[in-house]
Amino acid sequence: MSLAEILNLLLPQLILLVTGLAILIGDLIDSKANKTWPPYLALLGLVAAMIVAALQWGNAGQSALGGMLRVDAFSVFFNMLVLGATALVVLSAISYLRERVTCRSEFYGLIVFVALGMSLAVSAGNLIMIYVALETISITSYILVGYLREDKKSNEAAMKYFLFGAVSSAVMLYGMSLLYGVSGTTDLSAMAAFFGGGSIAGVQWIAIPSIILLLVGFGFKIALVPFHQWSPDTYEGAPTPFTAFLSVGPKATGFEILMRVFLTALPEFLFNWTALLAGISMVTMTVGNLIAIRQTNIKRMLAYSSIAQAGYILIGLVSVTSESGSAFNGINGTMIYLLAYLFTNLGAFMTVIAVEEAIGSNRISDYAGLMKRSPWLAGTMLVFLLSLAGIPATGGFIGKLFVFGAAIQMKFLALAIVGILNSAIAVYYYFNVVRYMLFTPAAEDAKPIAVPIGISVVLAIALVMTLFIGLYPQPFLDFSSASTALLAAL
Repeated sequence: MSLAEILNLLLPQLILLVTGLAILIGDLIDSKANKTWPPYLALLGLVAAMIVAALQWGNAGQSALGGMLRVDAFSVFFNMLVLGATALVVLSAISYLRERVTCRSEFYGLIVFVALGMSLAVSAGNLIMIYVALETISITSYILVGYLREDKKSNEAAMKYFLFGAVSSAVMLYGMSLLYGVSGTTDLSAMAAFFGGGSIAGVQWIAIPSIILLLVGFGFKIALVPFHQWSPDTYEGAPTPFTAFLSVGPKATGFEILMRVFLTALPEFLFNWTALLAGISMVTMTVGNLIAIRQTNIKRMLAYSSIAQAGYILIGLVSVTSESGSAFNGINGTMIYLLAYLFTNLGAFMTVIAVEEAIGSNRISDYAGLMKRSPWLAGTMLVFLLSLAGIPATGGFIGKLFVFGAAIQMKFLALAIVGILNSAIAVYYYFNVVRYMLFTPAAEDAKPIAVPIGISVVLAIALVMTLFIGLYPQPFLDFSSASTALLAAL
C-alpha cells in the first residue's frame, strides 16, 4: 500500500490532529483574553473529519499500519456517530463556557483530541491500538471533567473519574496481556484464527478470565454495573456540555470496541460471554432505574438513566445471531439504539444546560412551570423523555423494539421480560420531570428563560432526528444493517 493510500485512510484522524494542535498553538499566539474563533475552528475540523469518514464508506474494508487500524463499514458508522456527537456538544458549550471560565480555548482543543481518541478506537483492529486510543480518551477526559477549577464538585468528579479510570485501565491491560500470552498476537483477526484453528478446551481456563478482565475496562467506558460508580458524581460535577458528551460519545465508543473485540476475536467463546453479558445487562438496567427514582438532581437522574440505557443496549449484543434474512440480528438493534440515544440524550442535556444557565440550579423541582417559562424547552424535553422511556413514534421506541425483538427471537425471554419491566419502571421518574414541567405552577418570581442560539440549534437537530428515526426508521435500519456486514461473526 502506497503512502498516499495510507494517508487517505487516516485522513479523518489527521484532520482532527491538525485541528486540535491548531487550536492550542493559535491560543498561544493570540493574546486576546476573549477569543471567539476556537469553537468554530473545532466545529470546522469535526465536520470536515466526519465528511471524510462518510466518504470512506465506498472503499470500506481496508486496513492501515499493519492492521492496527481498519476502515470498514462498522468503523465508518461509529466514526460519523462520535464525531457528530462531539460537534453538537462543541456548539452547545459556547455560551455555557463564556459565563464560567476565562480560558476556553483549551476546552475546545482537548475535546477535539478526545474525538481523535474515539476515532482511533472505533477503527482499531489490534489490542494495542485499542488500549492507546482508550487512554487518549481517558487522559483528556479527566482534564475536561475538572475544567471548572474553582468548583469543588468539578474537582471531586475529576478525581473520582481518574481513580476509577486508572484502576479499570490496569485491569483491562492485564486481560489483554493474558490473551496475548495464550494466542501470541494482539491482532483481532489473527486471534480469532488462533482460537478457531483447534480445540479451545486447552486455553479456555485463561481465555474466560481474560474476557472478564477486558469487561472491566470496556464496562467502565459504558458505565455498566458494577463499573458504574464514577458515573453519577462525574455527571453532576463536570461541565454540563461535557456531561452530555460523556453520556453518548465514550459510551458509543465502548460499545463499538466491545462488539468488535468479542465478535471479531472471540466468537469461539460466544456462549460464555453472552451468558455473562446477559447477567450484567439485567443488573445494569435494574440498578440504574431503581436508583434513578430517588434522585432530586436532574444530572444525577440522567446519569442513572444512562446506566439503565446501557443495560438495554447490551441486550442487542447478547442476542447476536448470524441468521440471514433476520430483521433482528442483535447488532443492528444495538446500533440503531445508539443512534437514537445519541440525539435523545444530547437533546435532554441541552434543556438541562439552558435551565442551568438561566436559574443556576439542576434540581428537578426547579423545573416547575417550565412550560410557561419556555414552551420550546418544555416541549422538546417532553419528546426526549418520551423517547428515553421508549414511547412509540420516537427513536427510543425503535431502539428498544429491535433489541427486545432480537432477545425474543433468540428465546432469551427472561432478558426481554426484565427489559420490558425496567422500561415501565423508568416511565415513573421520566414522567416525574414531565409532571413538574407541565402541571406544577412556577414560582411567582419566575422569569421566562431565554435559550442561547447554539443550544437552540442543537435542540432542533436532536428533536428532528429523534422524531424522524421514530416515524421513518427504514433508512437508519438499512444503514446500521449494512454497517454490520464486515464483522466476522455476521
